[in-house]
Amino acid sequence: MQRYSIFTLARNAANYHKGWGRAWRSAEPRAQYDVIIIGAGGHGLATAYYLAKEHNITSVAVVEKGWLGGGNTGRNTTIIRSNYLQDESAAIYQLAHRLYEGLSQELNFNIMFSPRGLMMLCQTEHELRSMTRNAHANRLFGIESRMISPKQVKKKVPIINMSAGVRYPVLGALYQPRGGTARHDAVAWGYARGADMRGVDIIQNCEVTGISVARGRVNAVETTKGRIRASKVAIVTAGNTTRLTDMAGLRMPIESVALQALVSEPIKPVLDVVIMANTVHGYISQSDKGELVIGGGTDDYNNYSQRGSFPALQHTVTALVETFPIISRLKMLRQWAGIVDMTGDRSPIISKTDVAGLFVNCGWGTGGFKSIPGSGFVFADTIANDRPHPIAEPFSIDRFLEGRFVDESVAAGVAH
Repeated sequence: MQRYSIFTLARNAANYHKGWGRAWRSAEPRAQYDVIIIGAGGHGLATAYYLAKEHNITSVAVVEKGWLGGGNTGRNTTIIRSNYLQDESAAIYQLAHRLYEGLSQELNFNIMFSPRGLMMLCQTEHELRSMTRNAHANRLFGIESRMISPKQVKKKVPIINMSAGVRYPVLGALYQPRGGTARHDAVAWGYARGADMRGVDIIQNCEVTGISVARGRVNAVETTKGRIRASKVAIVTAGNTTRLTDMAGLRMPIESVALQALVSEPIKPVLDVVIMANTVHGYISQSDKGELVIGGGTDDYNNYSQRGSFPALQHTVTALVETFPIISRLKMLRQWAGIVDMTGDRSPIISKTDVAGLFVNCGWGTGGFKSIPGSGFVFADTIANDRPHPIAEPFSIDRFLEGRFVDESVAAGVAH
């Protein structure tokens, strides 16, 4: 594996990075692969990486209609946590969290993982009871997550408004000490480089226009760069899943909505933990550059817009201003939206389908970034062995026919 000393970095900088090797190849599609992964976001790239690393399947193409990491992977707010309610959810998010903690070392690529701590504020009595239930469930599962008092919240977050008579009082918080953030594009780049080094072809600007199925089995995908044959195809295209599954004659139990966020102008450090406030549908953290990263809940209507809208942001910021008065004086630097797939039980689908050789990984809602390593690990195992990984098994698409819902509508209410 190639490594660079500080002297190598300085020399290349002085030479305007002439001769600096690409992190991954700009591949052109071959006629046939063992596996085609549609979608070069975090989940798709992680799946390709683990297929090659864990299962020695290197005849893999990752096809992307745009650029690598240009979808939701580059349009999220980087929050990482595992303190979900149901055991099935806790298992996959805890796996992801554990992999995140060693990911920089594994990929030899700094993903800037920051386990700074995460609080989920309780601002109603109902929420206090719900989060206390979460804390007990987390403790039984072995996740380090506990309830803390308003006084402890104030000590950790001096800028929070704890005045008497506020509309949304802070009654406590569910605190995960090792929750935090990572650099979203670095996660994609690290997995891309790792997969490429193991022989995976990453093909950008290659839109899938059709999925070929014969006698109940997938055999190829049609793309803007021609037909590519494969015996296995995996759809990992958050926000566009139904468009792809329709090509194969499958109807998925998901809907797509926009999720919006913004960042402020940079300021001096004022917040060293991640704060989620489900009651007001808002959350806030501070980036390494000093920007306050602010976001809220999903739009109230189905749409595929990535532009964002001022009414949704106004709703989020209006509620947060009371809890964090400091943000009322800040200027907005930029805003964006990602398209998220939502299931009825607010849990993902990691599954084989009725079409032999066709697999789907979707429905992560607004919690996709935090799950990338765990999702890729179990999805790769499912594809390689043509059967669900034990952690992925509860998230089969069949659960909607059998009534085996994994209900995370409370823990994933804001779902970041």
